[in-house]
Amino acid sequence: MGPRPAGGVGVARCEDCRVNPEQWAASALYRCIREVAEYVDGEGWDRPPQMFALVPTADLVAAEPALLDQLDEQNALTPIAQEPFPEDIAGEADAMALDEFLATTSWPSSVEGCVLVQQIVVLPPTAEQTLDEAIAPLLADRDAADQAGRRAALTHAERRDARLFVGVLRDGTSLSLLQIRPSEEEEDPFGDLDLRTTPNLAPNLVEALRHTLENDPDDF
Repeated sequence: MGPRPAGGVGVARCEDCRVNPEQWAASALYRCIREVAEYVDGEGWDRPPQMFALVPTADLVAAEPALLDQLDEQNALTPIAQEPFPEDIAGEADAMALDEFLATTSWPSSVEGCVLVQQIVVLPPTAEQTLDEAIAPLLADRDAADQAGRRAALTHAERRDARLFVGVLRDGTSLSLLQIRPSEEEEDPFGDLDLRTTPNLAPNLVEALRHTLENDPDDF
């Protein structure tokens, strides 16, 4: 399962790779992504992409002692929501807008990592042929191929909406998780978040986010 960019909407083959929270409990990055997932889940679906900075919790407490009661000191890092993306990033006008935006994004040294949340479309493995047939004649024109893939994904009978969470740290650690949008029958306001992962999920976004941590703020 790996996202394929399609006109600004990631497309993935979704298999049953549910995350066991106990298995990941020791991962600071997993805990941050889960906290972000709980936050955005409360905001509802059909939201634009959003970025979160990951800042050492100890630094936040030292700078703002009044935050002590609001932060979990057992978590080494705390996610901080950033300003909303520009409209051309949040919307669907430009397939390359997100890539271009990330290419000019940088962080101060006080930020240890970041998490990007993006709503995407996921498809079952049986949809691969449909996508390939839509994209193949247009491979010479990346933008046209992206748009064709996006149209094929959005009109596919078995499409599912999902949130893609991609997190990276300065030490090279990365983690990508998916949250499938539940159907009305599956909706459970008191249920646990259904987060999934698989090897090599969203490698291009992982690389793009790593570059944001390497970029020099003085260059922009």
